[in-house]
Amino acid sequence: YRVFCLVSDGESSEGSVWEAMAFASYYSLDSLVAIFDVNRLGHSGALPSKHCIDVCQRRCQAFGWNTYVVDGRDVEALCQVFWQASWVRHKPTAVVAKTFKGRGTPLVEDAESWHGKPMPRERADAIMKLIESQIETKRNFDPQPPIKDSPEISIMDVRMTSPPDYRVGDKIATRKACGLALAKLGNANDRVIVLDGDTKYSTFSEIFNRGYPERFIECFMAEQNMVSVVALGCASHGRTIAFASTFAAFLTRAFDQLQMGALSESNVNIIGSHCGVSVDSWGSMGAYQKVCVLACKCMVFFSIVRIGIVHSVLLALYQVLRHRVSDKVTVSGAGITVYEASAAGKTGLHIFIRVIDLFTIKPLDVTTIISSAKATEGRVITVEDHYPQGGIGEAVDAAVSTDPDIKVHSLAVSGVPQSGKPKELLDTCGISARHIVVAVKRMLLN
Repeated sequence: YRVFCLVSDGESSEGSVWEAMAFASYYSLDSLVAIFDVNRLGHSGALPSKHCIDVCQRRCQAFGWNTYVVDGRDVEALCQVFWQASWVRHKPTAVVAKTFKGRGTPLVEDAESWHGKPMPRERADAIMKLIESQIETKRNFDPQPPIKDSPEISIMDVRMTSPPDYRVGDKIATRKACGLALAKLGNANDRVIVLDGDTKYSTFSEIFNRGYPERFIECFMAEQNMVSVVALGCASHGRTIAFASTFAAFLTRAFDQLQMGALSESNVNIIGSHCGVSVDSWGSMGAYQKVCVLACKCMVFFSIVRIGIVHSVLLALYQVLRHRVSDKVTVSGAGITVYEASAAGKTGLHIFIRVIDLFTIKPLDVTTIISSAKATEGRVITVEDHYPQGGIGEAVDAAVSTDPDIKVHSLAVSGVPQSGKPKELLDTCGISARHIVVAVKRMLLN
């Protein structure tokens, strides 16, 4: 089939449009046609290129697209270039169509300040009659829907052929465990595809690439395009299980696309590696923003435990890692702070704490949090390797807000973290085992 994408000249000011243009040209997507509606006007006024059709034409050609220029109101001319585009090979096609907003409407055609405004009723009736008088046929068009001749495919029941093969005491980078898990999924189901933003040797998605190169898509350092055009597009027909992988900090460039994917209920999986201060031996590559930006219709996982990495692509999960009847404080963390919380409970200083791994940040396991809080006399401490805004602390606080007997104290990153060794950075930012012990003692005193 062929894909037609209508792009406004105002929208083409977005960098994501040109990320997509470069991607389509690189991969020779000759089944793709983009129609640029060049009508001169944006929401607030005239656009920079106005009606300079040659500017848009030269840009499209510079990006390696086969390009046609037409009168956007000439249906026959549009049909002709669409037919010509169907014969072009190894290049996507751009159709630069010159149009006028409100064409044929007195005092409205090509006029500013009409974008998104309703027409006054006293003028609307006259304009409708004018438009009806210009219709040259009384034929009723009844286009037929496209024939769906592709075989039915189910991507709902995906199971790994074997569990992870790790031994107790093994040390392995979380990102490598993630790469191995993706490769296992690829082996289990041939509908799994992986996309990466020029970070495959850091995220270890190259393990999947080595095994299944025909199902690996290199998107280069264009995260908005990777998320929207590629990942969401690949998942839109329910025929692939798409994973998009890059540094979590780089995904901040694609929040708009992530939000639109969530609102569209797209079944796509986004993997952000190198989260938090504990990875800043890389030189300030850590992501310190939190899950508030993914709060709409998303499931959000945060794991550092290797088995959790595998489960993250299959199900929601929480785990009470440490509990006793004598526990006095509940400590909840995710990722590396779970280890710090466990270490705090093993200091031998009679710190009786219950440790919860909030592996699934959204949806949050409110029942387990509240029951653990009540078992520890309403004392809860959250520890996160990120900024507090929109993070675990706020999520837990909101979950227990209806119970006045539960008090939540949050430990999180403040300020701008620096480069350094993981243990040093955790301690400097106040989220190490030592700081957890201090927080527990203070809470017990109060």
